[in-house]
Amino acid sequence: MFQLSIVDHIRLSFGSAVGAYQGHTSAALRLSQWSWYSKIATLSLLGTGAAANLLALRLGGYGIQVTAAVLAAIAFAAMAVHVAFDPTPRIYGHRACAARLWVVCEKYRALLTEVQDQLIDVATITARRDALLKEFGAIFEQGPPDDRQSYSIAQKALAGPQLGGYSDQDLDQFLPAALRRSDNAQAMHQPAG
Repeated sequence: MFQLSIVDHIRLSFGSAVGAYQGHTSAALRLSQWSWYSKIATLSLLGTGAAANLLALRLGGYGIQVTAAVLAAIAFAAMAVHVAFDPTPRIYGHRACAARLWVVCEKYRALLTEVQDQLIDVATITARRDALLKEFGAIFEQGPPDDRQSYSIAQKALAGPQLGGYSDQDLDQFLPAALRRSDNAQAMHQPAG
């Protein structure tokens, strides 16, 4: 029979929160980079177009005038695409969601620490776990708009790194040393000396 202790459930929920935090952070980073690169490309096109216009004014060649017009049209099209797919609201949505998830992760760490130090009883543990699960759910309800990237983040958060689930070692890297299962397991297996 499969049994899951309340601490194991808290650790698994913590793993999902960490995965969602990492996903939203990386989504915000990717969108920010794409936005920056598109702005640089548009600015480069505008600069090249302006230089071609100056040459056309000075030299008056038909080929230079056509080149300047084509570069201006391409720069306009690039800016139109950037405005149409403006990533700024999505960037801020993912950043805000990641910030809220980080707070939830810290609350999970605090709960696990208090459980480890036996500072709270089972009823309090259950109540705080339930409150954290509700807060975690509320973040996704009010998170960034549903799109392919957000769906992928949610899917990975539920399954763990590369959809393989979270091992104790994966979770331990986000926890203080006293709460790490792998360190505690190694300490238990070492002979006292």
